[in-house]
Amino acid sequence: MALFSVRTLGFPEIRQDGGPCPLALRKGLALLVYLAEAKGPVGRDVVAAMLWPDSGEDVVRARLRRLMYRLQIALGDDVLIADRSTVRWSSAIDLQVDSQLFEQACDRGEFERACREYSADFLDGFSPGDCPQFEEWAFFRREALRGRAIQALERVVHDEHAAGSYTAAAAHAGRLVELDPLSEVYGRHLIRNLLLAGDRAAAERHFEALTQRLRDALDVAPETETRALLNAGATFPIEAPPTRYISGGGVHLAFQTYGTGSTDVLLLPGFVSHVERVWEEPRCRAFLSSLAGMGRLILLDRRGIGLSDRVGFNPSAEATAQDIGTVLDATGSRRVVLFGASEGGPPCIRYAVDHPNRVAGLILFASLAKGSATPDYPHAMQAAQYDVWLQQLVADWGGAAGIETFAPSLSGDPVARSWWAGLLRSASSPGAIKGVLEALRDMDVRPLLGRISVPTLVLHRRGDRAVRIGAGRHLASHIARAQFVEFDGADHWVFAGDQRPVMASIRQFVGSLKASR
Repeated sequence: MALFSVRTLGFPEIRQDGGPCPLALRKGLALLVYLAEAKGPVGRDVVAAMLWPDSGEDVVRARLRRLMYRLQIALGDDVLIADRSTVRWSSAIDLQVDSQLFEQACDRGEFERACREYSADFLDGFSPGDCPQFEEWAFFRREALRGRAIQALERVVHDEHAAGSYTAAAAHAGRLVELDPLSEVYGRHLIRNLLLAGDRAAAERHFEALTQRLRDALDVAPETETRALLNAGATFPIEAPPTRYISGGGVHLAFQTYGTGSTDVLLLPGFVSHVERVWEEPRCRAFLSSLAGMGRLILLDRRGIGLSDRVGFNPSAEATAQDIGTVLDATGSRRVVLFGASEGGPPCIRYAVDHPNRVAGLILFASLAKGSATPDYPHAMQAAQYDVWLQQLVADWGGAAGIETFAPSLSGDPVARSWWAGLLRSASSPGAIKGVLEALRDMDVRPLLGRISVPTLVLHRRGDRAVRIGAGRHLASHIARAQFVEFDGADHWVFAGDQRPVMASIRQFVGSLKASR
């Protein structure tokens, strides 16, 4: 059986039995890569739309026939199989695709191997020409693989650092910096591990390079935490709590605990999260520290997001509620205050209904009960509007997508924009987040609201552009004895804008729970 390998990570290449198969056919190479990624038959009409979008049917048929003939000459007669309607790689050959080997290593938790497999971005430097549909497909595939590579590198840096292998941790942190040069979190990973490895000169060079990049791109200086690394040496403490993992439902979940106290507060954010990078933003860090001042703070990345496994990236409220239980078990929490922000609200509602004995109280901030509007629920976007918004968000992914809606008070802040763009890239990919948000669009927990029996606090800003205040009022009016507090402002993010009245309401609510024990 002939062995064919398809290299897609980097400039694509086809090899047979270890030797290269030179192909001077850009569209032929594009076709081979697309068929290899498809893992099965592909319709001729799909191939036509991919490679010759502006040609007529007769022209496309002739061009595909000619292309198949030239590929058969280059690779052999039995490598590609075509019938009247489909094209595919032959099942009689042994086909290896490096992108699939990389993903399989990620799925098995073999992150060091995954990092070795990921030699470059998907189809880096390659274009078949005037093929916009192929380019769009390649973009989404590239971003999905890049997101998983960042996640794998983060896991290896964490593990190598914990094991005291600082040189290895620094090498992998260097790759993170290459993938996201403006991330101070990744820069600190690199500088810290170089210091611990005894290479202060290299740490200083990377600090200077980071300083220059931040100045050139954002016109800002490194944060105090970054500067303090070199001032205090390798003993400077990590500003974010250590990340831990627990397996539940076949998924590895990333979580952190921060602070101490008799009250546990579990924070579940909206559709984007990353338990380490949230500490990078000063306002967010201040908000998290304030929550931790009320007791022990528990953070988690739901399945498919952030540092948790990317498999099963389309999480329902029920699946995320299961993740909440898994993390509470891992932390030994017996009674918890659940804090659901935005899309984090519905899973917290689900868990509070199913496990009232473990929930001391429920806080819902800028949240909603249903993802899209219906005649009896006008508080969200129509499904068609939602899909247009989602399409735009996905198209802008990698930049500061949506910040004008989510945090208008920060939309003009270049540092906040850079942090949000980096958080998006680290938390997910365009293709994966599309599935997450499609699940949100179809979500409906209204039948659960009347079954909530725990004390509930509903908070919302009047000018919220992402989730209308009517959604908050609806929640409060359908949950028995819920407290409802409205605030001035238009920021959807809880930590943006004026935190003080929000924190005062939360502090009073948590204090009342302690007093009622």
